Amino acid sequence: MQPEPTLAAICDQIMQAPLGPHRRLIAVAGAPGSGKSTTAKHIADALAAHGLKVAVVPMDGFHLDNRLLDVDGSRARKGAPHTFDAEGLIRLVTALQSNDAVVYPLFDRSRDIAIAGAGRVDADVDTVLIEGNYLLLNTAPWNRLAACWALTISLATPREVLHARLVQRWLDHGMTRVDAEARALGNDMKNAEFITANENAADIRLTENPK
Repeated sequence: MQPEPTLAAICDQIMQAPLGPHRRLIAVAGAPGSGKSTTAKHIADALAAHGLKVAVVPMDGFHLDNRLLDVDGSRARKGAPHTFDAEGLIRLVTALQSNDAVVYPLFDRSRDIAIAGAGRVDADVDTVLIEGNYLLLNTAPWNRLAACWALTISLATPREVLHARLVQRWLDHGMTRVDAEARALGNDMKNAEFITANENAADIRLTENPK
């Protein structure tokens, strides 16, 4: 087994990746609790140290509102692929290939709502790390994203680590241990298994945060 690439090696690959046409778009994908946000931040900080103009955009801003999920009967499965505005995300990724400033929504987990117009990628940004669960899915409509990426990174976190992190996440949000276990196993881990079964191979595969 080859050793995992270092943070420096990942940055080298990103800097060599083509602009498309104005920005290079990098997918950082993985299951809930896999460490996508932390990994994306580490990479973004390292790229910025090389002089790149970098932004990190999470896909969580495209969670459908609970009112829509209640109508659809999908609230208990919030976080599954069908509970996101995938078409809206695709439009955002397409817009990010321009040389314009681009505004995007952010998700407020403490209030469980998406906030429109809460984030912005400035016009001078040349590299965008987009992080989210389903960026590498081979199922429609998510598979339309594949042509947008200059480089793809996936996080293959062991199941037991995911489970522990997800239970702790819900405990931190005030759930009881029983409810946190039920949410992690009944929803989050199901989503993780779906990703494993339906994800395209990434250019870079990690099992831990790069150093």
